[in-house]
Amino acid sequence: MEPRLVGPGPYRATRLWNETIELFREGMPLRRHRSLFKNYECCFKASEAVDWLHELLRCNQNFGPEVTRNQTIQLLKKFLKNHVVEDIKGRWGKEDFEDDNHLYRFPPSSPLKPYPTRPPYRKEVIKFPDWNVPEAGTSQEHIPVKPLMMNSEMWFKRHSIAIGEVPACRLVHRQELTQANIEEIWKSMTLSHLQKVLGLDSLDEVLDTKLVNPKHIIHNVYNVNKQGIVILEDKTRPSCSDLKQPTYIGFERDVFKTIADYYGQMKEPLLTFHLFDVFVSVLGLLQKNKKAIEALQVSCLLLPPENRKKLQLLMKMMARISLNKDLPPLCDTAGTRTLMVQAFSHCILCSRDEVDLDELLAAKLVTFLMDNCQEILNVPSSLQRVIEEHVVHLRRVQIKYADADTDTTLPAPSFCRQISTDEFECQRANGSQEPLAALLEEITMNKEISVKEKKKKLKQFQKSYPEVYKERFPTPESEAVLFPEKNKQKPQLLMWALKKPFQPFQRTRSFRM
Repeated sequence: MEPRLVGPGPYRATRLWNETIELFREGMPLRRHRSLFKNYECCFKASEAVDWLHELLRCNQNFGPEVTRNQTIQLLKKFLKNHVVEDIKGRWGKEDFEDDNHLYRFPPSSPLKPYPTRPPYRKEVIKFPDWNVPEAGTSQEHIPVKPLMMNSEMWFKRHSIAIGEVPACRLVHRQELTQANIEEIWKSMTLSHLQKVLGLDSLDEVLDTKLVNPKHIIHNVYNVNKQGIVILEDKTRPSCSDLKQPTYIGFERDVFKTIADYYGQMKEPLLTFHLFDVFVSVLGLLQKNKKAIEALQVSCLLLPPENRKKLQLLMKMMARISLNKDLPPLCDTAGTRTLMVQAFSHCILCSRDEVDLDELLAAKLVTFLMDNCQEILNVPSSLQRVIEEHVVHLRRVQIKYADADTDTTLPAPSFCRQISTDEFECQRANGSQEPLAALLEEITMNKEISVKEKKKKLKQFQKSYPEVYKERFPTPESEAVLFPEKNKQKPQLLMWALKKPFQPFQRTRSFRM
């Protein structure tokens, strides 16, 4: 059985737990061992199990090479507690597994975790008035219509466009959105976007959406400082900016221990228990870096503002310490980066159920967060823009065209009213006479265009609007006034030459040299 990538989806941690047990039972080498002058068949040493399982986890893309030997030992302790393994005398139930030569074996069957069942959560959809039912107290009869104003340039570009059928339309008068409506819109659109990024048919199996507070989402989006850190409403907490920095040797370790103890005393992780399955599902997207970052951006918006602020400050500190090469070693047995992950993984992500692979999953998630914290902990601007535009769209008076969706995301034209076909024909015949007459007059009096160009435009206008043209030029004579004909006269030089008397040829004197 080869390890496979477990993608996003419901009960991902449970699936990983069960798959790891199956891989361990199937692949762990078993042989005869001797202990206290007695031979035992089909068993293994504790150190052998640590070696084999550690290599399995490091090569498994669900966990990765960051898995430490100590984390492997912690997992084997959970295996012993949950009767995945037992000692050679059949004892189990305690977490006393150590990296030594004690002998262990598999029971006849290792218990797999059952998949829990959760009742489906029914989403409440905000209902807006139907477009066929106008809002009480409103009338569609007295709606101002902007007159059509065209100059010669506009008309020249549009004169050849045929006027087609205008679809019937009706104004939609939206109900005023309350604060509760806006909060529900933010919640539903944020969860819908998260579901799309995770590639799931539903979030019901990974998240109880009733526990998602829309006020937290809105607060995390708008109440931030210039650095993107959440601003809490409670500003009575004391500031530490005036405290003097210690200077004694080794103070860095003491400060780090104080911070680690502070976060270690929390009763609930920063990513909260009810969002555990969501963040574990995001781990299935780490092969697609951009998708994972986008999913984490949206998921972190669901956190309470206090948790989000603590997470932002902690991750920034961890990233800076890991990249600070001038910082003295904070631990003698582990590197700075490994120490950061080991010290804070459990306070960032863990589950209520201790048999889960929460330590391995948390270490993988925290490593990714630390490497991409600047981008992940920012507000996703594209999601914010889409939701804000949707709210503005719902507040605006809309136009509903027949056989069209009222709640389309593209705002419909909002400056017209529904009229009958006969009324439209009447408006086209009479309502546009004045601007068309003004346009014809502008063409007529325009002295900047040539006579040829003017005749061309007048001919086009006459073809498109013969009634308006005939009213301006009722007779050919009135049209001819624009282009007076010039009297063609015969050349005067020839006539003058013929009237002169004949002059005889006169010899001129020449001078010869």
